[in-house]
Amino acid sequence: MSGDVISTTVLGPRRARKARYASPWLPALGRAGIAFAVPLGLLVAWSLAGWCNWLPQQILPPPAAVIAALRGGWSDGSLRQDILVSLGRVVKGFAAGAVLGVMTGLAFGLFPRARKLVEPLFVALAQIPVLGWLPILILFTGLGDAPKIIAIAWACFIPVVLNTRQGIRDVPAGFLELGRAISLGPFSMLSTIILPAAVPQIFTGLREGLANGWQTLVAVELIGSFSGLGYMMAYGRQLFQLDVVLAAVVVIGVIGLALHMLLALLERRLLYWQAPR
Repeated sequence: MSGDVISTTVLGPRRARKARYASPWLPALGRAGIAFAVPLGLLVAWSLAGWCNWLPQQILPPPAAVIAALRGGWSDGSLRQDILVSLGRVVKGFAAGAVLGVMTGLAFGLFPRARKLVEPLFVALAQIPVLGWLPILILFTGLGDAPKIIAIAWACFIPVVLNTRQGIRDVPAGFLELGRAISLGPFSMLSTIILPAAVPQIFTGLREGLANGWQTLVAVELIGSFSGLGYMMAYGRQLFQLDVVLAAVVVIGVIGLALHMLLALLERRLLYWQAPR
């Protein structure tokens, strides 16, 4: 039975004709419309609040003031410099935290004895907020970039370890039995069976780690820094320039979304064999 006959039988002639001639762009446009509906609604409400003077501009600057602050920061180079400084810190911290996190998670998942010995200490340390480590890090490393990068790396490290360990533990037993049946060695078992099966869970940890690292970056720059987007927010707050603060918030949100989308794109490229979710 052909596909047209099946669709006509299941959907009916009218719905089958609609499904046959429907544009493939319609579902994507519908999803895009839903995704932009809430931000556009918030932007409209924000603009109305500014135009109608529902709140003083000292408390809620209008969008035009925030756009002017963005243009001014970009034209004088200060905004570009802060973006580059913050991106450099988060890239270094995320790279270190991700690499060490995957290695530690692999050790926890592959060697139960090592996990039993080290995991209780790891869980106890993971309960301490990242900012709680900052005074100790500053004491040992000073006020430069080192404590910020270490704090970001630790924020990324924890979810990567937990998700990598869980991904290794969730590898189906049948896959492992198949590897043993065809006499795969330890390295071949790891590279051809265990890691491919655990990669989706590992990427979940990487996404969570990147989000944690970006949030931690802003927090540590708010506390002790003289550059970066967090410092831009603190500087604007000290001078009661809320347009500068909101401009930094917009930039932080846009860059965070861009980093998330880049990591999701990399995941789709590496996991092309998976069914789309």
